[in-house]
Amino acid sequence: MAAAAARPVFWRRLLGLLPGRPGLAALLGRLSDRLGRNRDRRRRRSPWLLAPLLSPAVPQVPSPPCCLCPEGVHRFQWIRSLVPEFGVSSSHVRVLASPAEFFELMKGQIRAAQRRVVMASLYLGTGPLEQELVDCLESTLEKSLQAKFPSDLKVSILLDFTRGSRGRKNSRTMLLPLLQRFPEQVRVSLFHTPNLRGLFRLLLPERLNETIGLQHIKVYLFDDNVILSGANLSDSYFTNRQDRYVFLQDCPEIADFFTELVDAVGDVSLQLQGDDTVQVVEGMVHPYKGDRAAYCKAANKRVMDVINSARTRQQMLHAQTFHGDSLWTQEDAAASGDRRPALDTWIYPLIQMKPFAIQIDELVTETLLTEAERGARVYLTTGYFNLTQAYMDLVLGTRAEYQILLASPEVNGFFGAKGVAGAIPAAYVHIERQFYSEVRSLGQQERVQLQEYWRRGWTFHAKGMWPPARARPRTGQDPAPRPAGARPRAGAHLLAPCPLPVCRCGCVPVVAGLCFLVMQVRSLSCPQMADLGSRG
Repeated sequence: MAAAAARPVFWRRLLGLLPGRPGLAALLGRLSDRLGRNRDRRRRRSPWLLAPLLSPAVPQVPSPPCCLCPEGVHRFQWIRSLVPEFGVSSSHVRVLASPAEFFELMKGQIRAAQRRVVMASLYLGTGPLEQELVDCLESTLEKSLQAKFPSDLKVSILLDFTRGSRGRKNSRTMLLPLLQRFPEQVRVSLFHTPNLRGLFRLLLPERLNETIGLQHIKVYLFDDNVILSGANLSDSYFTNRQDRYVFLQDCPEIADFFTELVDAVGDVSLQLQGDDTVQVVEGMVHPYKGDRAAYCKAANKRVMDVINSARTRQQMLHAQTFHGDSLWTQEDAAASGDRRPALDTWIYPLIQMKPFAIQIDELVTETLLTEAERGARVYLTTGYFNLTQAYMDLVLGTRAEYQILLASPEVNGFFGAKGVAGAIPAAYVHIERQFYSEVRSLGQQERVQLQEYWRRGWTFHAKGMWPPARARPRTGQDPAPRPAGARPRAGAHLLAPCPLPVCRCGCVPVVAGLCFLVMQVRSLSCPQMADLGSRG
């Protein structure tokens, strides 16, 4: 046992010998964390972990900044001190149900775009469906030039460098014709993690180099319409890979923010040229050739400037419409003669870029889990189950009820893959079993329940968390059961276009990730979650 405890120390000492190799240090650090995992589990089995479950009082945690109203929908107002708060009408929010609907909507939105198309994803696939999407972009750009020269339409695409450069035919080669034909209208940015550099960058092969860090923002924007999703631009995400998609219609403030955010990340990324080379934006530190600390500092400033300026604008805009003594309801609007839809939905984009010291999503998620009270029910779904130590301790050590929906091995995207990747589903099953063993050892199997999603011929990629706005009342009889993942009424709808195993479950070190919190005064149906099949 002493030898096992010494191994992580050995790895940590190695890290101190690698000051110029942060990528290798990161890899060794994760190995160290994995070696110490069993020891951490044994510690969590201490009777002290049961203290919050046995105590009748609600655990006291420091109140987040600006947390003025602890109950109901007002309890989420503190988040506006971290990120911009956007108010929209629920009539402008549409939850899509299927990959096919997502694909057709994107094509239709591209064809109708007149001013801007902004697309951020991990990668663009190379199949016929992806080519169809590129053809839509080309056709729309051509029409815009015919209507007006120079055209007002601008296309900005943000992808990950390592994933988008994999293989001879890749995301870059798919987009080169657009860059060559419309150089003044099209921008393709390829984000490169600052952790992959030097000899380490030269030695790591394709696929493996993607484990060091990724750009994982998923947002698709057309004029003032925005699709927030976790889906990549690849054929399976258009056909039989279940994800989640929220379509925000006619929301110019949100569209402006995400345009600025993607532009900011694009400015600290490499710019694809028409000859398939890449260049750094003038005045920017190179992500893997320049000084890492200087690059991360510049990237932090560029992104935080966007977040803070939007936050200030939105605070001024909503000062009189939402955060007064009472909510401005549809009835209030009708009584005043205002025909505009009432603002009953509030959206908070949560950003996670840990190498740049931006950890807003992590802070908000831990706070929501910490404040979950007895009787509250939290729904959580993920295609890959690998909770960080902090999240695992919060799930096991707080008193809320958890309904967790996971992908069964057969619907894991790596199921049946060749080589080492084919063992990934079994690895997640092993992690799931270890977690459930801890649940059982603490006698919490009634409070923390796990289900697996299964659907023949499909894979599962949906991630999200649905924390309630208030605890469920205990009347001696539970309300009617809800489908796994269905959002409780008047609650918070926390979706993650940056998938949960990345920014919440610690599976892949994401450099640029995005989540968003949707808080509604009224209930919003979520068909793609309500229709999900599951098995115990």
